[in-house]
Amino acid sequence: MITRTGHEAQIRDLLDQFPVVGIVGARQVGKTTLARRLIADLPRPVTFFDLEDPTDERRLTDAKLALAPLRGLVVIDEVQRHEDLFRLLRVLVDRPDNPARFLILGSASPALLRQSSESLAGRIAYHELPPFRIGEVGTGPDTVERLWLRGGFPRSFRAADDRRSMRWRSTFIRTFLERDLPQLGVAIPAATMRRFWTMVAHYHGSVWNHAELARALGVTAPTVMTYLDALVDALVVRRLVPWFENLKKRQVKAPKVYVADSGLLHALLGLESSEALLGHPKSGLSWEGFALHEVVHRLGFAWENCYYWGTHGGAELDLLAFDGGRRLGFEFKRTSAPGMTRSMHAALADLRLDRLFVVFPGGGRFSLHARVEAIGLERLVAEGL
Repeated sequence: MITRTGHEAQIRDLLDQFPVVGIVGARQVGKTTLARRLIADLPRPVTFFDLEDPTDERRLTDAKLALAPLRGLVVIDEVQRHEDLFRLLRVLVDRPDNPARFLILGSASPALLRQSSESLAGRIAYHELPPFRIGEVGTGPDTVERLWLRGGFPRSFRAADDRRSMRWRSTFIRTFLERDLPQLGVAIPAATMRRFWTMVAHYHGSVWNHAELARALGVTAPTVMTYLDALVDALVVRRLVPWFENLKKRQVKAPKVYVADSGLLHALLGLESSEALLGHPKSGLSWEGFALHEVVHRLGFAWENCYYWGTHGGAELDLLAFDGGRRLGFEFKRTSAPGMTRSMHAALADLRLDRLFVVFPGGGRFSLHARVEAIGLERLVAEGL
């Protein structure tokens, strides 16, 4: 069992502060397992509802009658299946001397987020649970390579071999498209979404061109954006927006897209083994996305405070993040000997970066410039900046 101690501690802190805490994440990422580990050590009474269990679903037919008498911690899994609960939770947590706190679990969706923000404003805090990260599985080179290839979904990462891992991810993709997206209110044919998600995989780490995909799919550009929003809201795709400076340069205004889990990316591209991955044209961009997600998670950056930067003249920066008052830049290079580039000099000058870090595989660390440092991904995860 790989324990997720950091996430457990953060959720406990949130439960001490907020009457409702939501754990959101992609399907099969480990939300239920994490919740059950949390409640195993709690001295207070705990009541657990799993809305995929028909018995529990029937228990909440009259939700007020079922929930109002409860004390201690109430856990509701797959809460997006019962959207009306949010309005009721507001009533329950606003009671004088409220005897219960609520831990709700669900896949992020427009309906889930909209209902909670409207009904539980100021009463709910969300914690996003990502797939496994390096800090949770270990920083050994073989372990990191396996995590990159298979991704961080628990059953994929821990499979007996690469073939079984690939089989699990292929099944996950099919089930996600045929069952999970419709349950989240996405009324798009599974075959269409499969084709679209595969196209997104080929755009992984690249600037998004919705008009090109619209032509390929034979739909309108707004329709393509609706498809992308659905995958972003379900936390299986990340959209990294561009940063603009007041420069006399034409800057790129379209976002970049990343498949959020490297294992799902490789399944969509049909890459089962390390040999197939390393020989594929997307290998470098795959590692860039893998490392970018690790850095954002390890350093605690909020995705809404993360950007990329690019100009039509060719200068670019893979990741720009704001840490307090500091501007931090990150470049991701799958090479053993990274060096300075013209883009890095341009980013330092145009973006007024305080520091720029070139992240590469391994555990080394050395200076490239007065404000530029090369640091191995495993070392960054282990030590921070």
